[in-house]
Amino acid sequence: MSSREEKKIRIAISGKSGCGNTTVTAMLAETLGYRMVNYTFHTLADEKGIDFEEFCRMAQDDPQYDYHVDERQVELAMETSSVLGSRLAIWMLREADLKVFLTASPEVRAGRILKREGGDIQAQMEKTAARDRRDHERYLRLYDLDHDDYSFADLIINTDRMTPDQICRIILAAVNTLTT
Repeated sequence: MSSREEKKIRIAISGKSGCGNTTVTAMLAETLGYRMVNYTFHTLADEKGIDFEEFCRMAQDDPQYDYHVDERQVELAMETSSVLGSRLAIWMLREADLKVFLTASPEVRAGRILKREGGDIQAQMEKTAARDRRDHERYLRLYDLDHDDYSFADLIINTDRMTPDQICRIILAAVNTLTT
């Protein structure tokens, strides 16, 4: 039995919208054969049978939804070897064996979101910047957490000029040091 099978390994991946968090989390989990944890507001809204937009309006006024999603992600990640991808994964999964923060320039992030959602590049840049400000304020209010300070991460990867496969290879090299 290999050390990867013996020891539960937990990897936390964070980054702002458009940095590649979800894509890299899914690829890495599949490559490693680990559980991918991506428990979100969408998941909770579906579980409760509430329209997503309505759910988001409810969550604006009641922090219990943020707390529930964040706690549930950690619970799921702790059950087995896993890759947890979320905006706050590296802060919430304190027991993570590897904490990775993905970065990208505002232009690249907006371009990626534009490909996914459509629209106009300038409008998408403004929308993304506004979301960053709202997220930053929310995380400060809920957790006294500065989402712009990720200096404690084990790996910080600028994804501007990298493919998801290249990013995964960097993370895999770090994972291999944990299991040898």
